[in-house]
Amino acid sequence: MAEIVLEDLSKIYPGGAVGISDLNLEIKDGEFIVLVGPSGCGKTTALRMVAGLETITDGTIRIGDQVVNTVPPKERDIAMVFQNYALYPHMTVYDNMAFGLKLRKLSKEEIDRRVRQAASILGLEDFLERKPKALSGGQRQRVAMGRAIVREPKAFLMDEPLSNLDAKLRVQMRSEIARIQHELGVTTLYVTHDQTEAMTMGDRVAVIRKGILQQADTPQYLYDHPVNLFVAGFIGSPAMNMVEATLSRSNDSLTLEFGGFRLGIPADVESARSGLRAFEGKQIILGVRPEDMEDVALGSDAPADRRIRSTVELREALGSDVVVHFKVKAPIVVTEDVKELAHDVGQEALEAVQQGAEQGESTFVARLNPRTKAREGEPIELVVDVGRLHFFDPDTGLGIYEGDR
Repeated sequence: MAEIVLEDLSKIYPGGAVGISDLNLEIKDGEFIVLVGPSGCGKTTALRMVAGLETITDGTIRIGDQVVNTVPPKERDIAMVFQNYALYPHMTVYDNMAFGLKLRKLSKEEIDRRVRQAASILGLEDFLERKPKALSGGQRQRVAMGRAIVREPKAFLMDEPLSNLDAKLRVQMRSEIARIQHELGVTTLYVTHDQTEAMTMGDRVAVIRKGILQQADTPQYLYDHPVNLFVAGFIGSPAMNMVEATLSRSNDSLTLEFGGFRLGIPADVESARSGLRAFEGKQIILGVRPEDMEDVALGSDAPADRRIRSTVELREALGSDVVVHFKVKAPIVVTEDVKELAHDVGQEALEAVQQGAEQGESTFVARLNPRTKAREGEPIELVVDVGRLHFFDPDTGLGIYEGDR
């Protein structure tokens, strides 16, 4: 096992297209790091540079104590797991897992020990004599994992290994991969475009946008303290609601005004976000997560400056909760960050952002307790957890936290 250190890592393609720009990231020995971001953001490029499958334009990659910039892939002592499994169809599970060890000319006894040990970890003991065509997608991915495990490498590199599985198998396999990684304690760099996958698996998550690292931290810290609008909008499902608001002071307390509503900011929030004081009397971007709103009709006695009202446009019952969509008469946030996030979801989402900007209104989403009686076409009043609001500088898109802007 070994740490992986990326220092000022860059990849610029012929013609000037930037794959990765000045990436600095330290993956500690035994740590599970997930690279996440929209399609084409550069996360797979970074992984391939670590693997030696992509040339480096600038910067340094260290695996353990060794700089590996010019070291061939086979000599880096890493194991890769791909999304397409890359199994040999004519070989049994046992032979697929043993193949790389045979090339290294390990003894038959050592090969057998490693293969059977990996099969035990992965629950493949009863499938060793089968060929890939007789396996399910999840079992094939386990074999691909087993082929990596038997090598006993310094690090695992995984490139969207679950993208070919159905939704149920993805959930099952991501918990399996996390369990196996923690059991083995192997340094792991994992790439995915699925932020739910990233949040549930990684010790830390690194969010990349257009080849530039935006933020790298624990999943919970990313969720609670996004560094900018892009991270705020990318992390969380459903995505954070963002709207233009005016910050003002009334009776010695800060308030937010948007869409005809006024939310009071508690003193402890103002104290923790001291940077807000520089925005008094100015426009800011307000972020409200869907799960930080609840139906007043369920028994809340929150004061008026904690509530917003609207009409339910869409109701989605998910069993464990109910997601409602409603309009707020306040300008939708239209920044390059927001447009890129919408474009990654799809053309329809991007058109909705542009339409909202033209109409001067925003679509909000709230995730409510399943006991809510909210119905489409009916009015709804929601209490907002003002202690969990998010604030962003409209000029820079940066989160407003402590100190100076």
